[in-house]
Amino acid sequence: MVDDLRLAASKMTGAERRSFQAEMCLKYCGGSARQTEIVFGWGRKNVQFGLHEKRTGIVCLGLQSVNSGCKKWEERYPIVAQSLKEIAEAHAQQNPTFNNPIAYTRLTAAEAIKQLRNLGYNGEEVPAASTMADILNRLGYRLRKVVKAKPKKKSRRRTLSSRI
Repeated sequence: MVDDLRLAASKMTGAERRSFQAEMCLKYCGGSARQTEIVFGWGRKNVQFGLHEKRTGIVCLGLQSVNSGCKKWEERYPIVAQSLKEIAEAHAQQNPTFNNPIAYTRLTAAEAIKQLRNLGYNGEEVPAASTMADILNRLGYRLRKVVKAKPKKKSRRRTLSSRI
């Protein structure tokens, strides 16, 4: 049973895990974080923290999940991103079948960078070409040649005079 509870706790994260550990502490160890550490092998401080959260009803969220990672280029430079959307929209075309919301654009990443620089954006505001391609994809533009309409292939019909 102890192994099953350890496994269950390992599948959870954050406040959910602390809440589970606090419940098990109250149920099997009489509310003793030290005893829980000995029996289940969980960190005593996490169990105490879970007990405090349960007692007060206030769930603490870590700032790591909020502040971790690098912000996307669109979030760091929203004005430049808006200019990029306008540039891409001018070159965008909807799929002829209208079966998805993705707009196809003939604009290349290098051309998008060139046009942004012509608008006066320089330095860190304008990303590299490979990053620009990813940004355009995130904004909903696919960098592909647009096929307008393919003509149907001419089928060879058999004529009545030919018996071969």
